[in-house]
Amino acid sequence: MSQLFIKMHGLGNDFVIFDGRKTPIAFTREQLRLIADRRFGVGCDQVIVIEPSSEAEAFMRIYNPDGGEIDSCGNATRCVAWILMEETGKDRAVLKTNAERLVCERVDGQRIRADMGQPRFEWSQIPLSQPCDTLHLDIKVGDLSRPVAVGMGNPHMVFVVPSADDIAVAALGPKLEHHPLFPERANISFAQAVSHDSIKLRVWERGAGETLACGTAACAALVALHRRGLVGTQANVWLPGGVLDVKWDMKSNHITMTGAVALVFSGKWYE
Repeated sequence: MSQLFIKMHGLGNDFVIFDGRKTPIAFTREQLRLIADRRFGVGCDQVIVIEPSSEAEAFMRIYNPDGGEIDSCGNATRCVAWILMEETGKDRAVLKTNAERLVCERVDGQRIRADMGQPRFEWSQIPLSQPCDTLHLDIKVGDLSRPVAVGMGNPHMVFVVPSADDIAVAALGPKLEHHPLFPERANISFAQAVSHDSIKLRVWERGAGETLACGTAACAALVALHRRGLVGTQANVWLPGGVLDVKWDMKSNHITMTGAVALVFSGKWYE
């Protein structure tokens, strides 16, 4: 048995994308782990399966490298939207995930803007395991303390740091990802406010490790730093893989994220 796939990335945040709209595709957890493995499989940060949807042009199912399903992925949204736009010849595509109905637009060529919906601040919406002040969590590790919790269809813990380059992400990420305050685990961000409209960001993504870019984390970082009074409502978010333009529209309370996507190659996966 074999399945066709496309390998894409958004700023180095890479995906193996299968199209299950005509023929349903179901992978076991072990198969997903193997596909995502960078030595024994294709290799990626997430495995994506495009499925039919009655609420949008397509449904996007998202799996982490550990085989677990997640509800949201900003850069994957932009990649899949680009695939749909290439198919239809249109500059707009609507996707459905477990978390949101997402409207995407082509800005220019392979630069895609995704409306990532509304950020969530209530402890039960993120979700957290107990009521608390989501702007100043009672969490401390080393010199880092009082991170911000934000829900972007997935849970984020954002530390405000003086220098993102100096953070030992690989050492801190695994411990913080499994903090008991986050029952669904957390994406861990270390965000530096470089200026009023510029953020430097490094991210430990739950189930995936440190990634070159994370779209929902970029949105969460802008929200966290703005709520702390450190940046405005629009900023360039600089990640190791490149830059995302993130804007928080205060009237609609929606966040949009714009950046480049790239097609790497296509292939066939043999079970």
